[in-house]
Amino acid sequence: MQTNILWTGIEYHSLENCIVTVTDRGSDIKSTIVGCFNSVIYKLDYQITTNHIWETTFFMIKAQLNDVVRITNFESDGKGNWFENGQHIEKFDGCIDIDISLTPFTNTLPINRLKLSENTSKQIQVLYLDILGQQINSVQQKYTRLSPNRYKYENVPNDFVSIISVDESGLVMKYPELFECSCIRESNYR
Repeated sequence: MQTNILWTGIEYHSLENCIVTVTDRGSDIKSTIVGCFNSVIYKLDYQITTNHIWETTFFMIKAQLNDVVRITNFESDGKGNWFENGQHIEKFDGCIDIDISLTPFTNTLPINRLKLSENTSKQIQVLYLDILGQQINSVQQKYTRLSPNRYKYENVPNDFVSIISVDESGLVMKYPELFECSCIRESNYR
């Protein structure tokens, strides 16, 4: 199954075209984001690979902020051990999911991996990529499933809370004040 989704970034003044391809082996996500925030014109290309249970095993980000380009490549065993250029990065141990600041897609990773029942929650450690701030950190986040299509998302370190709406595939349809789905199209991928 392949899904092509277009998100509008409200706060970050952006437009994202994301293609999610899901097979029996896992998922492959390729996306491009363009926008302007605080006088910084940016373009972000990212690719994420997961295994069949939505554990992230690879990501690549090519970020252009004004005219400066930065590329980040990390690999993982899917169990929270991360490697850059073959070197283990201990400070990210335990982070199974990633969170890229300029996209709502990365909320899909823990939503689909955790498979929470309604009215249950889970706090997780996440590898957070602040693209505009040019930082990578380990942070605590919490997801609570409120209904089949609504989650309470909490960024534990800074008390940020939002109620996000998703479709049946776990893709964000509305993330108040940050992102909303403009268009979505599904097809059988071969």
